[in-house]
Amino acid sequence: MASLRDAEDTLASLLKRIGPHTPYAEVMAERTGGHGLRVDKSQTSLGPDPRLEGAAFRAWGGEFWMESATSGLDRAELERAADALVRRLAKHPPGRAPPGISAVTKGDRSTVAKRPFAEFRVDDRIALARHLYEIARSPGGIDNAIVTIEGSFEERLFLSTAGARLFQRVDRTRGTVVPVAMENGKVDWDYVGFGGTGGCEVLDDLTEDRILHAAKEAKELLTAAAAPTGSMPVLLDPSTSGTFAHESFGHGTEADQILRGRSYLKPLLGEMVGPESLTLVDDGSIDGAWGSIFFDDEGHPSQRTVLVDHGRFIEVLHDRESAAVLGRQATGNTRRADFLSRPFVRMTNTFIEPGSWTLDELVQEADHGLLLENCTSGIEDPLGGQMQIKVKKARRIEHGKLGAIAPSMALSGKVLDFLKAIRGVGKPTDFAIHPGYCGKGHTDLLPAGTGGSYLLSEALVGPA
Repeated sequence: MASLRDAEDTLASLLKRIGPHTPYAEVMAERTGGHGLRVDKSQTSLGPDPRLEGAAFRAWGGEFWMESATSGLDRAELERAADALVRRLAKHPPGRAPPGISAVTKGDRSTVAKRPFAEFRVDDRIALARHLYEIARSPGGIDNAIVTIEGSFEERLFLSTAGARLFQRVDRTRGTVVPVAMENGKVDWDYVGFGGTGGCEVLDDLTEDRILHAAKEAKELLTAAAAPTGSMPVLLDPSTSGTFAHESFGHGTEADQILRGRSYLKPLLGEMVGPESLTLVDDGSIDGAWGSIFFDDEGHPSQRTVLVDHGRFIEVLHDRESAAVLGRQATGNTRRADFLSRPFVRMTNTFIEPGSWTLDELVQEADHGLLLENCTSGIEDPLGGQMQIKVKKARRIEHGKLGAIAPSMALSGKVLDFLKAIRGVGKPTDFAIHPGYCGKGHTDLLPAGTGGSYLLSEALVGPA
């Protein structure tokens, strides 16, 4: 199948078959693919990602949603899935109307790539990866380097009995270079990476200067002394402040968690939770950002949703059901990991809006403490309001100046304490959205961007 559009007539006719048995039905069909490349000291490996094709039908069964899905887009397979749903619906009376407002949006959107990944010849991909590998290896003391280049596409077609008709194709490109240093049997590493919606132009950010800086830092980490631990001023770089945004107000602001009573933020809606310098946003409509989509999987356009406005917690992320219960509007955040996964309220690009401080000013304001750089992971407790964020390296702050590098660290503590201790947010020139994947309880992974500028607060830090 060349495109999901080839299956549209079949899907529309099957929705008409389901329609008489329910007040509302929809179908989300999906087609994905991609290619990845890895170069390191021992091998060059190139291979396609698994291709997925299929569709999920969903209908309101009077008291709850019913679904039927199929792996494949042949007419016979789609008919079996639709007929299975009709049989289930026949066993249930109409009951009450479906919750929330059914989207009636129509649209056809695709990522605009300056240099589409599909036109990036395999030989040219390998040549670029080996060139980046050689840059990373060029300083003495770098024993190995791991270079990955990935390009993927995802097509989704959404149709509903309410009249919605949406097609979107999102192309994503990602590249990472990991210099690995070795000395006297000791090994350490650092990384530089970028990703976004678009084509090979995303890889232009993997500059020689950035790769050489990562190689230099990897070598310095071999002999770096451990940093001080305890509660102290901490300055988060953009990758770390983005992860903080995701983990602190991420899953806790997904309204299904609010309705289940599994968010520590529920009683704080409308309250001040941080300083006026803090504004936290989820926005899936940003051009070029990794987690961006055009429409969600209930047919709502992606949009900018301000969660914390100048310190006040004002909004959460909604699907149609939570919006109906809480008297709000759907925010374009209903996402399926794929056609075999159920829809959840999910983040897109979650970030802290930049402020007015330069990095030098933030370091001087901190006076002492640590700058945490190159985030590697983060976890949160959406019920208890705790978090932990790990970084690859830190840098001492002594007498208002940046000092020596230190090995991997972990930040932990209560989110609300960290928020109230925020003392400054970096300028827009340092703002970045970083690529990642987010699961709903360790499953259902999907692309999510995390972003911010530099952020100064106080927290408990220790070795990772």
